[in-house]
Amino acid sequence: MHALPYWRLSGYYFFYFAFIGAFSPYFGLYLQSLSYSAWDIGLLMSQMQLMRLFGPYLWSWLADRFGRRMVIIRFAAFAGLAGFTAFFWLDRLGTMLVAMAVMAFFWSAALPLVETLTFDHLRDEPGRYSRVRLWGSIGFIVAVLGTGAALDLLPLTGVLWVCWGILAGILVLAAILPDAPVATPAEGSLPVADILRQPRVQALLAACFAMSAAHGALYVFYSIHLADNGYSKAEIGGLWSLGVLAEIIIFMLMGRLVRRYSLRWILLASFATAVLRFLLIGWGVESLVLMVLAQLMHGLTFGAYHAAAIAAVNLWFPGRAQGRGQALYSSISFGAGGLLGGVISGWAWGGIGAGWTYTLGSFFALIGFLLIWRWVREAVAVDAGQSHERGSAR
Repeated sequence: MHALPYWRLSGYYFFYFAFIGAFSPYFGLYLQSLSYSAWDIGLLMSQMQLMRLFGPYLWSWLADRFGRRMVIIRFAAFAGLAGFTAFFWLDRLGTMLVAMAVMAFFWSAALPLVETLTFDHLRDEPGRYSRVRLWGSIGFIVAVLGTGAALDLLPLTGVLWVCWGILAGILVLAAILPDAPVATPAEGSLPVADILRQPRVQALLAACFAMSAAHGALYVFYSIHLADNGYSKAEIGGLWSLGVLAEIIIFMLMGRLVRRYSLRWILLASFATAVLRFLLIGWGVESLVLMVLAQLMHGLTFGAYHAAAIAAVNLWFPGRAQGRGQALYSSISFGAGGLLGGVISGWAWGGIGAGWTYTLGSFFALIGFLLIWRWVREAVAVDAGQSHERGSAR
């Protein structure tokens, strides 16, 4: 057993998700200050989702093919920072679009490889993954609150400096991350194509796609939904923060949960909770108590779901296939699923109203629940000291 580089891994997650916390809520405001239209802003911001459709898999394939994942992680950090630096000099839509695509393409490359690296370091204690990953949630909430406070004092160009500094932090952490031996299962690694033919794998990836689509209206319209129903900015910010705090608490408890319950049952509980959560948000918005309850559910609908899904992917894509497995999870769920959820919610919001838009989210979550229930039949479990599966495949 080798020593776990806990703080270096945790620091990387902190800065990686801090970038999301600073970039996603505030970069659109910066673009608005440059007099871009809503369509232009949507086009620019959509590059983050578009690049996640294929970027992670390409880079993970290269890492699995040539066995040089640390080189790719460090190069991606450098190239992402270089791409973002161009924003200090650009203001024309065409060149901004190119810079955004370059930055997103390289920025999206690293996370699936770091997830695989983390599990390789945690080979003897996979249940500790959530204790490392929770620092990403802490980084997100620190960046959201800190950037908001900074922009009360600074012009909107300040968001460029905040995001640049965070990306520089990612580069520093990438430079000092140590590699770990790639886990090689005793029975040998299956080709990725053979793994993808397994019904349980297909069902899991399809369910992850559905879960991200279910969250589409949340990430695009939740603040607007609350504001339209009389919530103050302080209440809206507090509810967002509450959701992330619930996520952090679940990550802290996840080690105990995976020792007591199978990943299958954690996934089923997460999807069932998502069905209820989006119904509450859609139809119970006039009640602050129900909104608080719905945000507490974020701990399950993202925190527990993500930790369980990523652990299952790590189990079912063994050896050198792990990088591509994590990349497929990222591309299919956060890339394709997130993009579809955002597009459908944008269409539905004006056509059928907020309540039914969030009901569509519940429907997506229900589809995911049924996929897990029917085809992920193994009682997948993760012990403190090892990963194993009980039961037979269906």
